[in-house]
This record gives sequence, C-alpha cells and structure tokens, in this order.
Amino acid sequence: MGRIFERFAQSVAGWAGRPPAFVFAFLIIVVWGFSGPVFHWSDTWQLVINTGTTIVTFLMVFLIQNAQNRDAAALQAKLDEVIRAIAEARNEFIGIEHLSEKQLLDIRDRLEREFGEADPARHESIEKVISRR
Repeated sequence: MGRIFERFAQSVAGWAGRPPAFVFAFLIIVVWGFSGPVFHWSDTWQLVINTGTTIVTFLMVFLIQNAQNRDAAALQAKLDEVIRAIAEARNEFIGIEHLSEKQLLDIRDRLEREFGEADPARHESIEKVISRR
C-alpha cells in the first residue's frame, strides 16, 4: 500500500507542477465563472467552487509533502555519500539534518565565521566570493 501511495504521490506532484495542470485549473475556474448567470449567482453555485478547491487543496498538501519528503531524503543521502567519499570532508556533518534548528544555525554561523571573517548575518563573505568573479 505504501509503495502505491508513493508512486501516486510522485506522479500527481509531478503533473501538478506542469503547465497543463495550470491550464486545466484555469479552465475550470473560467467555466465556473461563465456558469454564474445560469445559476443566478446562487449560494450553491459559490459553494461548489469553494468546496471543490478546498478538497483539492487539502489532498494536494499531503501528496506534495510526500513527494518533497522523498526528494529531501534522497538528496540528503546523496550529500552524505559525497561527504563520506571526500577525504578532506568532515564526516561529523553526516546526519546533521536530525539536529534542532538552533543547533543547525549554530553550526552554520560557526562555519561562516571560520571561513569568512565577516559578519554572517550580512553575508559579506559570500559577497567577497561573488565580487572575485
């Protein structure tokens, strides 16, 4: 069951991000808008689009989140492998995605101070690298 859901989520998330999905959604809104006079702009007419978009949005959140979680886990595994394969890399960085946000920010700030004597909040060290190009 889990594998079927993963395939379905990946397919839907992939399709939802493409132009035909936008065109399809836009056409639904246009048809709904033009049907307003037929239904005399009734509360039911408005409820149809509100309910439909709410249901689609609710379900898409879970499908897209599943696809993003899988992509993030795959990317993290690839980065861990790169760290492991490079002799000069620090293996302590493998698995840091499990640390708290505060711990991650502390590591980031320490790295920025270590490798770019500038204020980490202003990104001066990055600006120096960019200006060298």
